[in-house]
Amino acid sequence: MAPYNVKWGILATGWIADVFVRDLLRDPAARDASDVSHTVVAVSSSSSASRAEKFISETGIPSPCAAYGSYEDLVADPNVDVVYVATPHSHHFQNVMLALEAGKNVLCEKAFTVNAAQTRILVETARKKNLFLMEAVWTRYFPLSIEVRELIKAGRIGEVLRVTADNSFGDKPEEKFGTEHRMVNKDLAGGALLDLGIYSLTWVFQTLYHTLPKEQRKPPSRVSAHITPYHLTGADEATTILLSFPTSTPLNPEHPGESQAVASTHLRVWTDPDQQNSARPAIRIQGTKGEIQVDGPAFRPEVYRLIPAKGEGEIQEKKFTFPADGKGMYWEADEVARCLRDGKLESETLSWEESVVIMDVMDEARRQNGLTYPEKIESTVYPTQL
Repeated sequence: MAPYNVKWGILATGWIADVFVRDLLRDPAARDASDVSHTVVAVSSSSSASRAEKFISETGIPSPCAAYGSYEDLVADPNVDVVYVATPHSHHFQNVMLALEAGKNVLCEKAFTVNAAQTRILVETARKKNLFLMEAVWTRYFPLSIEVRELIKAGRIGEVLRVTADNSFGDKPEEKFGTEHRMVNKDLAGGALLDLGIYSLTWVFQTLYHTLPKEQRKPPSRVSAHITPYHLTGADEATTILLSFPTSTPLNPEHPGESQAVASTHLRVWTDPDQQNSARPAIRIQGTKGEIQVDGPAFRPEVYRLIPAKGEGEIQEKKFTFPADGKGMYWEADEVARCLRDGKLESETLSWEESVVIMDVMDEARRQNGLTYPEKIESTVYPTQL
């Protein structure tokens, strides 16, 4: 049987869109994905068709591929099956609504939106219109992540009671970002939390929440957050969140205890100071029978170690590679294709409900620390001119 082919429209032409498209164009056979394939049929810049044409040329997208100078034109293209939204977080809600209202399925970069209220509206709109919608947290679809979740579900480290996860890129933000860069610009929902901290929370949730059967999953019972503002813009340069979950995983009926997690991110210190992985684990998943360590970076890990408790066996280390020298975004694209093929509106690996719960945690972290973004990007009114 021929692979199920998905025709993509790329909304925005920045760095992340470039990485995604290059991965889309790599041979699926190199990653043993014989059941799906991908074609990029349209690209849109918000400013000009010539910029879209330049993007098509530089990434090597084969002809025919339409180049548009507006997002409205892209979502109106009848050849597009699914739109990949690659704009800053600040624009996700408006851009995804544009695509959904045009009847298009959507894969939207993380963080899904600026706040949970926006995410809830996107979910309800997709449900009402019978359209597929997914947050592009690529890390969830890596073979390494899948294997770690399976080890937890199989009870290999016992009852998981604590997770620590960090995703930090320390530098002098004054020199690296100034005030206008998207990483620190509040007009673009800048700051460490939405851009980097989402990966720390990803590891917390995919190990302490997602590994439980759906009926046993419960949102954090307590959330406590500390945020350090970046003095030039007021965006967060450091955020640490402590979470308590009411149910440990796997559930132990004899000890229905809670589990704890620490998710941290920083713009002034590094998870891995020399960037040579000498710091080793960025994530520690600790259970009653041992722990799993995942080396950084948290967003694209290649190595994990299974460390049994004393007398319970030998340490096992496993390294993963990225086929065809890709970055790893093709795995989430393959998930989108399979969901579309199978008539699913959401991915079981990152459901709408779980995306909302994670956005709720980030909302609470901001609420506790008085961190807000401009009203127009926090708005749930569509359309709003940004």
